[in-house]
Amino acid sequence: MSRIKEKFNQLKSNNEIALISYIMVGYPSEKATLSAAKGLIQGGADIIELGFPFSDPIADGPTIQMASTESLNAGTQMDNFFAIVKKIRKESDIPLVLMTYTNILYNQTYQKFILRAKHAGIDGLILPDMAIEESEEYVKSAKKIGMDTIFLVSPNTKNDRLKKIIKLTSGFLYMVAIFGTTGIQTKIHKYTLDALQNTKKAAKGKIPVGVGFGISTEKDVHKYVTSGTDAVIVGSANIKIIENTPAAKIQSRIATFTKKLKTKTRQ
Repeated sequence: MSRIKEKFNQLKSNNEIALISYIMVGYPSEKATLSAAKGLIQGGADIIELGFPFSDPIADGPTIQMASTESLNAGTQMDNFFAIVKKIRKESDIPLVLMTYTNILYNQTYQKFILRAKHAGIDGLILPDMAIEESEEYVKSAKKIGMDTIFLVSPNTKNDRLKKIIKLTSGFLYMVAIFGTTGIQTKIHKYTLDALQNTKKAAKGKIPVGVGFGISTEKDVHKYVTSGTDAVIVGSANIKIIENTPAAKIQSRIATFTKKLKTKTRQ
């Protein structure tokens, strides 16, 4: 059983929803990344999503694009990324998910990249630009190595396509809450809540459904928890804290913020 599946089973038995917290590796430095990761663990995050910077991050809003650009400018490469993953893995057995883009894997071959990620301590992959029509080799390689493939759906994903994506997904299904890119939003839309119910119905309990994009407050978390999600995914809010916090205080401020969100995931 994968760490991700084991975590969701544990949370379900405790009547809790998963808090999945995103940070950009290398932003603004390796030291800051490790401090933020320690803060997420200390604050009670259930899964950490680690972004690897990419030059054309189509799914990301201004905040994460900024973090990606600064990480690249600081010289973050895949060797740096995996070195940081190994350090985080030494600190905790928390599930770790890598979020990046398909070309990063394709350029090394899927099997070679996924095997390296697995050895470093990564448990699942999120590739926003991976189309299911082109995913056969990727999914086959990941399954062989024991890596979860976390696909994305949106509020306007049609039911027939939704079912195909669910079949290829392992770990959890990532439902994008809004039409657009990531970022801190000010409103939870009715179409999102309707889409969540429809996605949960299609998943039939076979795979957890997590909601991400625009979740930044305790109120947001509570709203999605009471609407039936299995996980809430928080990203840009963490980046904002890191951006506006002196290096020495990143761990404590991330821990405090994460703890507040986590309290709202207990039903």
